Amino acid sequence: MKLYDEADIRAKYTELTRLLIRNGLTITTMESATAGQIASLITDTEGSSAILKGAFVTYCNEAKIMQGVPADVIEKYTVYSKETAEAMAAACAKAYAADIGIGVTGTMGNTDPANPEASEPGKVYFAIWIQGDVHSYLTELPVMPDRLAYKLAVAEEIREKLTELLENVSL
Repeated sequence: MKLYDEADIRAKYTELTRLLIRNGLTITTMESATAGQIASLITDTEGSSAILKGAFVTYCNEAKIMQGVPADVIEKYTVYSKETAEAMAAACAKAYAADIGIGVTGTMGNTDPANPEASEPGKVYFAIWIQGDVHSYLTELPVMPDRLAYKLAVAEEIREKLTELLENVSL
């Protein structure tokens, strides 16, 4: 089982944020399962206002739709799908005219009473939109001790993939 250490995750987000600042890359998020944790980790670093253009916490389906996720995507694929995560990433990047958009949706430790048929605890979809290209992922988490542990684990999975993608983008 992969270990997620909060201090380590926070330090790695500081490195990521400084990399984005150095390269003048703007970022935004549309977060459901992580409820703003990723944006919060980015803003823990001084100077982050130069790169974080804004963020959406879209905890319910209606909020996702209000911020630009097509209702038919949620209806066809469910709220917990790579397609919804991709639509979230693209919608927030478009809304803020950012270089990078992150969309994350999924179920943490319990079944979502609003979407029980699509809810699989520990299964989280996320997408990273970088300058028009979208990359989507699925992570399946083991049982965690609390909600913060789930959010930090997902944030670390996203940071890891974003860092890998940035290594392959001409900055």
